[in-house]
Parts: sequence; structure tokens; C-alpha cells
Amino acid sequence: MGNGEPGKNTFWKDAGQIFWNYHLIEVLVFLFLIMPSMVLSFLISGAGRLDFFSVASATVIRDLALVNLVLYFIWRNGESFRQLGWTWNNAARELGLGLALFLPFNYGASLLESFLRQAGLSAPAGAQAAFLTVHGPAEIALGFVLVVIVALAEETIFRGYLLLRFQGARMRPLAAALLSAVIFALGHGYEGAAGVVTVGAMGLTFALLYLWRGSLLAPVLMHFLQDFSGLVLPALLR
Repeated sequence: MGNGEPGKNTFWKDAGQIFWNYHLIEVLVFLFLIMPSMVLSFLISGAGRLDFFSVASATVIRDLALVNLVLYFIWRNGESFRQLGWTWNNAARELGLGLALFLPFNYGASLLESFLRQAGLSAPAGAQAAFLTVHGPAEIALGFVLVVIVALAEETIFRGYLLLRFQGARMRPLAAALLSAVIFALGHGYEGAAGVVTVGAMGLTFALLYLWRGSLLAPVLMHFLQDFSGLVLPALLR
């Protein structure tokens, strides 16, 4: 009996090592699929032919595809949606927290971006953001669909999934949050250096909030309100 214990310990150690390597390989495959399109966002500022309908449609399709890939990974590993942060425990409290934090969060993000621009970090000219300008009822409806899907999908991907996998690869929670924020920011190269840093700070805030609460509800609501107020609301107020 005593002689079997070392073998048993070795077995679990080897199994843990295989599990860790598998998670690392899985997330590397995932990043290989999404990183090229995210890095290309830095070239969008030079593409003047983009329009809102094309960009919004492509974003919706991409995010839905990536969420389906994440859900497949979770299903294959026998994991639960709860491990992605999707839990309805204390839903009203979590949503209320997200609502209460949104205004200071939005103000802080605006203040940071303004400071970075004044410090000399690059920012796109007004014309370069034309593909993010919404006009007319049809685009307003598409914009609403876009901000809902983006908030749900990107929080599931960049907070729920990546934090789960990075921590599964023995990364400390803060380091996992920082890395997920950097990856999240890379998809916003069209906003210039000031925008990329600001989005990274926003992603880090969402990640820390998720790590604190163990739920994606508050980050999703804040993400939705941030995008809605910047994209759809101006069109409704025109």
C-alpha cells in the first residue's frame, strides 16, 4: 500500500502536466485564429472605402463564430458555462453594480484617452472613423444588434475564456488579466495609439471586475453601455 503512493502521486502529477499543456495548446490555436484579423485593425485607418454596414456585419459574423468555437472547447472539455462567468446568481445585484460603475468608468476612459492624446499618442482623424458612424433607421437597428453581440461575445471570449485558460496554464490572475487586456486592445488599432491604450485599460478593468465578482454580468452591461453610448446613441440624438 505504501509502495503505491509514490506511483499514484506521479500519475496525478503527469496528468496535471498533460492537462496544463493541453490548455496551453488550445489557447495558442485560438489565438492563432483570431490574432491576424485583430492585428489588421492597425491598417484600417488607411482604408477609406469601409462603411458601417460592412464593418458591423463582418464583426457580428466574426464574434458569433468565435463564441461558437469557445463553446465547442468548453463542451469538449466537459466544463460548464459557469466557468466562463455565466452565472445568474445575484443577477440583479451584478447588473446594478455594472450600472453604478458605468458613469465613473466612462468618464475615466474619456479622461485617459484625452490625456494620452495631449501627451502625443496618435489618434485617428475624424474622417478615418467614418465607418463607425451610424446613419438612418436600418443602421441604427444594425448598430444595436452589433453592440449587444459584441458585449456578450467579447466578454465571453476575452474575459471568460482567456482568463480561464491563462489561469489553467498556471498564470497568476493579475498577469492573466493584463495579457487578456493586451490581446483585447490589439483589435482596436484603428483608434490610434491613444485608443489602443485606453481600450487596454478598459479591458483590464473588465477583467479585474470579473475576477472580483466571478460573474460576467457587470462587465457585459458596462461594455454594452460603453459601445451603445458611443455608436448608437449619437445617431438617435441627431
